[in-house]
Amino acid sequence: MKVCDVMTRTVDWVGPKTTVSEVSRLMKKDDVGSIPICDNNKVIGMITDRDIVLNVIAVGKDYNTAVVQDVMSKNVVSVSSNQDVHEAADLMSQYQIRRLPVVDQDRLVGIVAIGDLAIEKIHVNEAGDALSDISQGAHQNLN
Repeated sequence: MKVCDVMTRTVDWVGPKTTVSEVSRLMKKDDVGSIPICDNNKVIGMITDRDIVLNVIAVGKDYNTAVVQDVMSKNVVSVSSNQDVHEAADLMSQYQIRRLPVVDQDRLVGIVAIGDLAIEKIHVNEAGDALSDISQGAHQNLN
């Protein structure tokens, strides 16, 4: 099964000069914890609710003036729509991330989340293993 079979095709994204308060409202509207940052639909970063808490709120920055390019994760791991879902699960586990932007020819075409992989019964164990690896990594970071 390919990533394109399980990915979400409609994905909101923002530009690098978007304020943290604007992207936070978009996260709330979409009920998501991460948003791709794009320059002309080319993914240049990702911002998560965790990025906002650790890199804006916890250090006392003004979320109304802080821009996402200053707090986003720049080393984005992505997949293509024609990659196998097993490869996506492996990447999630390896990099301890729950969502991957789907990029074809340098353009954002969707996003695949750990939950998308768990929907397919065939991949429940693999998605569970990836989530377990991600959770263990987060727990180890707390120690």
